Amino acid sequence: MITLLVVDDHQLVRAGLRRLLEAEEDLRVEDEAGTAYDAVRLARLHKPTVVLLDIVMPGASGLDAIPEILAASPDSRILALSMQDDPYYVRQAFATGASGYVLKEAADDELLLAVREVAAGRRHVDPQLGARLAAADAAAQAEEEKDPLSEREREVLRLLALGYTNQEISQQLYISVRTAETHRARIMQKLGLTTRAELVRNAIQRGLFQEESDG
Repeated sequence: MITLLVVDDHQLVRAGLRRLLEAEEDLRVEDEAGTAYDAVRLARLHKPTVVLLDIVMPGASGLDAIPEILAASPDSRILALSMQDDPYYVRQAFATGASGYVLKEAADDELLLAVREVAAGRRHVDPQLGARLAAADAAAQAEEEKDPLSEREREVLRLLALGYTNQEISQQLYISVRTAETHRARIMQKLGLTTRAELVRNAIQRGLFQEESDG
């Protein structure tokens, strides 16, 4: 038997999900929660197989609650249920410990499949999101191949090439010295540079000094 905790801040949504889930012989809803706080408390109490979790709720969000739920019930699996179809939310959900992500607009059969998939220890992503995630990843990869440096790294590279120290860069960009050092190390690694002369030459090739004069 797959036991569930249904978490959503709308009572009508919870009621509809309960009816759908409990119509299945292998599924049983142990309880419902309307807040992240109650989700953690009830997960600790019931130790459900699957926590069906809304991502966006008043107060603490579902994303905030995921690590706490897993700490309270380590064997539970988190299935995020959300209206948010932005790849950012999907990645954040998985990064914080979710095992699945399904849209609220998904068909009943898709939701039931997702519940059983994560209960069995597998990952599940709503099919509507699969192509979007792949496209976003491809775009990000293409952008990185075009220029592996972020905007902030480009600015740090320009300042380094101008002879600024890490301390001066931290003051110029309002970042910590440690962060400036980290940026420098990443820039050198990404570009395969080993000397300051190479760094200056790379900055010139990128037109970073031209950007300064244009500004």
